[in-house]
Amino acid sequence: MEIAGYNMPEELYYDQYHFWSKVEGDEIVVGMDEFAVKLAGQIVFVQLPFVGKAVSAGKKFAKVESGKWLGTVYSPADGEVVAVNEELESNPSLINSDCYGKGWMYRIKPADMSQVQSLVHGGKDVLEPWLQADIAKYAK
Repeated sequence: MEIAGYNMPEELYYDQYHFWSKVEGDEIVVGMDEFAVKLAGQIVFVQLPFVGKAVSAGKKFAKVESGKWLGTVYSPADGEVVAVNEELESNPSLINSDCYGKGWMYRIKPADMSQVQSLVHGGKDVLEPWLQADIAKYAK
């Protein structure tokens, strides 16, 4: 679904930092949403945590850099990193070209899936006011 020129798939869950989570079985795939990608500019580096790393909801566990921005990645849920997108080591710009596909960043096995379900999620009636508020704050 497009909102204010940004592709924001409604099946995804979004956190306040504009990272998305997609539920796949008992795991979640995590990446940057298009709003964050456009704000950051060309991504030049992604810190890949080790597989097996324990993560806690709301706590930082990785970093993303562009030429003008250094961002922290916060976990959407308590759990464990079960996979990382190793292609990002040599080609971090995959995030820019396909943030919802080949630019995925991490897979986490959450201890409690309800933590993910408490993130921003829904149709245009939910996502549009949330995104418009952040556009007003950050995309000046």
